[in-house]
Amino acid sequence: MKSIDIVRGLALTIGLALTQVVLPTGPAEAAMVKQSNSGICHDEGSAWYGRTKNFTAYGSMSECMGSGRPYKGYAGATQAMSKAPAPVQKSAGVSTAYDRDLYEHWIDEDGDCQNARHELLQELSTGRVTLSSSGCTVVQGRWIDPYTDQIFTRARGMDIDHMVPLAWAHAHGADKWDHATRRQFANDPVNLFAVEASANRSKGARGPLEWLPPNTGYHCEYVTRFHRIVLTYKLEYSDYERQQIDAMRARLCE
Repeated sequence: MKSIDIVRGLALTIGLALTQVVLPTGPAEAAMVKQSNSGICHDEGSAWYGRTKNFTAYGSMSECMGSGRPYKGYAGATQAMSKAPAPVQKSAGVSTAYDRDLYEHWIDEDGDCQNARHELLQELSTGRVTLSSSGCTVVQGRWIDPYTDQIFTRARGMDIDHMVPLAWAHAHGADKWDHATRRQFANDPVNLFAVEASANRSKGARGPLEWLPPNTGYHCEYVTRFHRIVLTYKLEYSDYERQQIDAMRARLCE
């Protein structure tokens, strides 16, 4: 009888333990958002989602759009952009919300079918340039990327970076510019550099206090050039930013 009681006791204990097992009830893991090499963010609603094989993964469209842009037809573009991480701003007094379309860029100033991007690629190439059959785009050349100190020969792997990012400039005074000044700034070769696409994407819209190029040998020149462009276009630092930039230049360029 004692053996039977022991067995019954064990069965009761196991039964109670099983009733206390709680299965996870949290939300299902969100689908990954893909940012393509061209900077376009795709969620599962995009027709290109499955075909995008080379990408940077993000947890949401709003995260992705902090450094990229939504695919054409994305229904939540306005909402996601409002939630995207904003660049460091000098103040909360920005008169016009930032929109990349405010800064007309990659224009074809002389009407020769080569826009500002491809004209700059030709100017910066240290070797012979190969154009497409139409003569409108650069296919190959030889570029020394100052951000990574690497040499590239295929134009597709290069981005044209605004050293002073458009969004950063907007938050530091460019929000009050007229269209002509914004257009000039967005296409000014002084502010444009041919760099590795991934380095440009990692920078996003950040200034030198938040991001510096991987190539440490270029840090002094990077901060100095950034500062000169800020002065040329009369952009405004906050008092804190100005102090930190001055200290950074002194440290990096000593």
